Amino acid sequence: MTATSGTAAESGRTAWRNWAGNVRATPARVVTPASVGELQEAVRRAAAEGLRVKAVGTGHSFTAAAATDGVLVRPQALSGILSVDRAAGTVTVAAGTALKDLNRALAAQGLSLTNMGDIMEQTVSGATSTGTHGTGRDSASIAAQIRGLELVTADGRLLVCSEKENPEVFAAARLGIGALGVVTSITFAVEPLFLLTAREEPMRFDRVTAEFDQHVAENEHFEFYWFPHTGNCNTKRNNRSQGPAAPPGAVSGWIEDELLSNGLFQAVNSLGRAVPAAIPSIARIASRALSARTYTDIPYKVFTSPRRVRFVEMEYALPRERAVEALRELKAMVDRSGLRISFPVEVRTAPADDIPLSTASGRETAYIAVHMYRGTPYQAYFTAAERIFTAHGGRPHWGKVHTRDAEYLAAAYPRFGEFTALRDRLDPDRVFGNDYLRRVLGD
Repeated sequence: MTATSGTAAESGRTAWRNWAGNVRATPARVVTPASVGELQEAVRRAAAEGLRVKAVGTGHSFTAAAATDGVLVRPQALSGILSVDRAAGTVTVAAGTALKDLNRALAAQGLSLTNMGDIMEQTVSGATSTGTHGTGRDSASIAAQIRGLELVTADGRLLVCSEKENPEVFAAARLGIGALGVVTSITFAVEPLFLLTAREEPMRFDRVTAEFDQHVAENEHFEFYWFPHTGNCNTKRNNRSQGPAAPPGAVSGWIEDELLSNGLFQAVNSLGRAVPAAIPSIARIASRALSARTYTDIPYKVFTSPRRVRFVEMEYALPRERAVEALRELKAMVDRSGLRISFPVEVRTAPADDIPLSTASGRETAYIAVHMYRGTPYQAYFTAAERIFTAHGGRPHWGKVHTRDAEYLAAAYPRFGEFTALRDRLDPDRVFGNDYLRRVLGD
């Protein structure tokens, strides 16, 4: 991207809130730059006025990572594929591009990301900056698929970063929580479009936990959901396929993905919120509603699902060898408590990567995510779950609810000091700071 002159569209104080509705902020102004040059000027102006700057995508984080009372940057005008290098196997995309638009555009060109999360509403910069991930034995998070990026720093410079150019910034800024600057473009590794066969199958909790390592080893992508108040789980195994494509039928796909996973799920959660005592009975019925199915399709149609029921989420990354023990402790805690949990618990995996603040940095990882329906009190459940996760060396997802601070995180991340030293160099005046970053990174 090249810098151009101009003035970013801006507006005065307007309340902003995230997707889940649990974070709100009132920035002094909101800017919508139409070019990198406009973004650079907006950052310089804010710094001169003593205002902080935060970029926000679609607000799918559950933390206040993007909240500010200063200048809120909406990068959605910086969108679209900028270039494709088929020989190098890369695509460069503007930072405000939604993952759903990127996935569809790549598929139209016969290309795909190797792995992705199950939601594709986020912008590419928001997803990578907070560590969005899917599940994979060998393939890692979206940030780990970055091969280059461009970043506007606190003094308004545009840094071009890769393993060869500004490599120390590249290493950290792939997952920077917005602390190092505003990302303007990202170059991802891509590969020719391929097919995945998904096999979804109900399984008992005791069996799936006993066979967890086997399932991870035997499948390229394995995940499962446990339904609290029951011993029931739903497993999903995604593996590459030679084809042919055999997507879910229009009717059966609608029943599973819309009626059961969204429409009926919305209704039972609303009932559970109104009558918490009914939740265990609802859970037993809901956990039996999804049946086994197998289908084959292109990656984003297998990896991702519509998520229309709003919730609040906490997720911790644990050393993979500790995950089953932690999950059993979580189940025992729920069983003996008076908690009423209407959302399933999600378990996924990731290989070790080399990104300083990645939740999988330097270790094979398993993720355990707990959710509560929006508007339902979640603090008691999350507090009890967090106590278990931290006892097993867990690292909280940067974009999901947690209470950890810099002291805890410095011990959890061997390269934490490397990141904070780079932050001190790039943003000594904390132009990109906010209360969340002060808590998790120190000041």
